[in-house]
Amino acid sequence: MIRIAIHGAAGRMGRRLVALGAADPQLAVVAALESAAHPLLGSDAGIIAGVADLGVPLAAEITVPVDVVIDFSIPKAADAIIETCRRKKLPLVLATTGFEAEQIERIRAAAKEIPLLWSPSMSMAVNLTMKLCELAGKALADKDADVEILERHHRYKEDSPSGTALKFGEIVARQMGLTEHVHGRSGRPGKRPHGEIGYHAIRVGDNPGEHTVVFAMLGETMELTVRASNRDCYAQGALAAAKFLSGKPPGLYGMSDVLGL
Repeated sequence: MIRIAIHGAAGRMGRRLVALGAADPQLAVVAALESAAHPLLGSDAGIIAGVADLGVPLAAEITVPVDVVIDFSIPKAADAIIETCRRKKLPLVLATTGFEAEQIERIRAAAKEIPLLWSPSMSMAVNLTMKLCELAGKALADKDADVEILERHHRYKEDSPSGTALKFGEIVARQMGLTEHVHGRSGRPGKRPHGEIGYHAIRVGDNPGEHTVVFAMLGETMELTVRASNRDCYAQGALAAAKFLSGKPPGLYGMSDVLGL
């Protein structure tokens, strides 16, 4: 049985992690974490998540033995749990997105001391699609292909474009030698240059996540699309990552390692 702590346990994703983690026979949710000022502090994490009482109160600190921590919070809060895991030598699944460059450096530094799995998306389908984009980019590198990335998310998402869209762009750019990353277009930008990737972010309703990578040549177009129907795919991916990370040596891991890619 792998004992997990969930940081951001009262958030939308945190509640699903608690619910699905509690139902997984290989896992035990032993700690649920939020900020010290959270109004639900002290309430049972299972009740907050809409399942049975787990006997796990929402707390600001880890006070019980833990095998893996899963963070699904915001960048500012993630900084604190990264430091906590470094200090306590705890493996960390980092599912938060929207980090600044200096925070990314701290993540990489932490991975030298603890096992740390960081991915812009915990979705297993997204990560498989990333592999397909890598193959497509390599095959089309010298075929005069234009690349555009479209992403849709719910109205509450704070970062734009999504970390997943940026990762798709990074993968394709590396394979195709593209150097310009353009975020939206307006006015009269003129003829589309060959060396760019265009990103387009859509924020609508409660959309849990949808990405399309377009490879277009003269006369034909290929689109790779991956979409979530609900948030459980991200939670299930994070739980699979926690199982993978338990017992691993220090290092920086990704969902490609979980999937054996």
